[in-house]
Amino acid sequence: MQFLNERVAIIGIGIEGFRSQIRELSYKEMVYNAAVKAYNDADDLDPRTEVDTFISCEEDLNMGVSITDEYAPDQLGAAQRTVHTITDDGITGIAAGYMQIKTGLFDVAVIEAQSRNSDILTHNNIQNFALDPLETRNFNVNYHFTAGLEKRAYMNDTKITEEMIAEVTVRNHKNALKNPYAAFGSNIDKEHVLSTEMICDPIREIEIAKPVDGAIVIVIAAEKIVKEKNVNPIWINGITYATNSPNFGTRNWNEAEYAKICSRKLYELNNITNPLNEIDIYEIDNTYSYKEFQHLEGLGIYEKGESGKKLLNDEYANINPSGGVLGMGNAHEANGLQRVSEIVEQLRGEAGRRQINGVEKGLAFSWRGLPTTSGAMMMMGVE
Repeated sequence: MQFLNERVAIIGIGIEGFRSQIRELSYKEMVYNAAVKAYNDADDLDPRTEVDTFISCEEDLNMGVSITDEYAPDQLGAAQRTVHTITDDGITGIAAGYMQIKTGLFDVAVIEAQSRNSDILTHNNIQNFALDPLETRNFNVNYHFTAGLEKRAYMNDTKITEEMIAEVTVRNHKNALKNPYAAFGSNIDKEHVLSTEMICDPIREIEIAKPVDGAIVIVIAAEKIVKEKNVNPIWINGITYATNSPNFGTRNWNEAEYAKICSRKLYELNNITNPLNEIDIYEIDNTYSYKEFQHLEGLGIYEKGESGKKLLNDEYANINPSGGVLGMGNAHEANGLQRVSEIVEQLRGEAGRRQINGVEKGLAFSWRGLPTTSGAMMMMGVE
């Protein structure tokens, strides 16, 4: 089957929460509220009659509920409808909806992702399930040790310093102060960062994105639907995703190869040769502060080790104005949709105090998190 030439756009976004803890709403109510907002944004879309496919991005272990997808249909207005669950990041969910629409068999897709971290009492024990083989799990250590090993290897290879990485932490927490959906905005300085507790040397506590509760629902539609509705579309100009080896013995500890693979293909699709000059805004994963550098270099924006030297340049202002995962909080499967929603608001000119002027093209990139080497990337534009 060949894909249709018809374009696909984001026509609705709904966001609920993204606070360190939400106790007044169940996770179902969070998703319901986000869905209502998304359908309203999509010109009062009726999910019962106008949506062809629903996609839920969830991981049972991160939700504290077994078979979480059983509870996805009702709050989306998708009872007895076509719904499927992807145990992966939200950008991958958008990719699934995008491909369905491009077949010509579907016109409108709804993608949701959520986080209910506050229901998880033993985060370390849950994350340790990912550290297979079993011998690795039996180390009985804080799972952040993997990030500590990678950060040390990356610093040794690139000569990026602790002070440079501390500046990333400072900047993202300050950016988050301007973002109503960011839970962890703060006015800190480099000295404060360098004095905080060491979790797994050289990873400090403040360099790790904290858990957050929240939900995002996104509506995407074929071009013919966009023309029929009174919406402010943001066009999807390509999605890529990649996974490298999760094995500690065979993975590349010095760089994010998954980001390289994603960006190479996405730039080829969009005829981009100089991404720093041709893309107006970036939202990239920084679940750990050092990952922002590593991902920037994987995206080909800077040569290896050069990103740290350019921190104070004006050109860095268009990277993670939302505060990234550090500022908004770690929402697991919803992290990618956080990145996408920020790009959409920026391209629409609706980002308020954090608005970057003159943006027409943006890139969102999400990493699956420890201990994976998996990423997903998406290009969006006003045209």
